[in-house]
Amino acid sequence: MARVCEITGKRTRVGNNVSHANNRTKRKFYPNLVKKKFFVPSLGEWVEIKLATSALRTINKKGIDAVLKEVGAL
Repeated sequence: MARVCEITGKRTRVGNNVSHANNRTKRKFYPNLVKKKFFVPSLGEWVEIKLATSALRTINKKGIDAVLKEVGAL
């Protein structure tokens, strides 16, 4: 499964490792993803979502129902 946040859409980015001698080799920057279960009151059930920790902060602030409505999941 892809390393993509289901809420924010954050995904793996590509960049370079740069050595002291300025040699450049490709590398990947991965988002900080976690799997988390939420109880969604409007659905009356638990939902497991793979999301970035920055999206967790948004859910704590706005609430799971509001965030899912913004994304279009409800």
